[in-house]
Amino acid sequence: MKALRADLKVIARMIPPGASVLDVGCGDGELLSWLQREKQVRGRGIEISQAGVSRCIAQGLAVIQGNADTDLEYYPDGAVEYVILSQTLQTLQAPKRVLEELVRIGRHAIVSVPNFGHWKNRCYLMFRGRMPVTRALSYAWYDTPNIHFCTISDFVELCDALELGIERRLYVTAQGAPAIFHRKGLLANLLGQQGVFMLRKR
Repeated sequence: MKALRADLKVIARMIPPGASVLDVGCGDGELLSWLQREKQVRGRGIEISQAGVSRCIAQGLAVIQGNADTDLEYYPDGAVEYVILSQTLQTLQAPKRVLEELVRIGRHAIVSVPNFGHWKNRCYLMFRGRMPVTRALSYAWYDTPNIHFCTISDFVELCDALELGIERRLYVTAQGAPAIFHRKGLLANLLGQQGVFMLRKR
């Protein structure tokens, strides 16, 4: 799994062989392609960019062009076993509604989010007085696709507010190492560059 991004490696380990999967915001199909090749999943994807869709189709992936904010409502309840949303929630107009759609469409939803509460981001703000630009958050404030900034703790609180069950919760360090954390997750909120969660309806 060396070729996969750190959070995608964690997500890939959560998916059992042969599962049905919908990858929302699948980009160039990196994860979907790996899952089909290595775990023989029955995979589909939805991607907003035409360039991403074209790259997916060129690899033989079943991907359509669509917007997660508006098009998930057309998928039936329980359509797949796993719905994946990786590093996309913070770019959406309606993240609450999208989370509700994910757990409706899939028996399980796996979501990864960047953690804006990571200690490096805090230090950047404290000592430089400017919005962080790091390897994990590589955009300047004026051209970032991220429109909803949240921390790992914020995401857990949102899941509680939406009454979503968190089946698994991990944070991923700057070195790409995953670690399980429990309910409060104060250490995860400080050390995790990303959070990865498996969700379901309660």
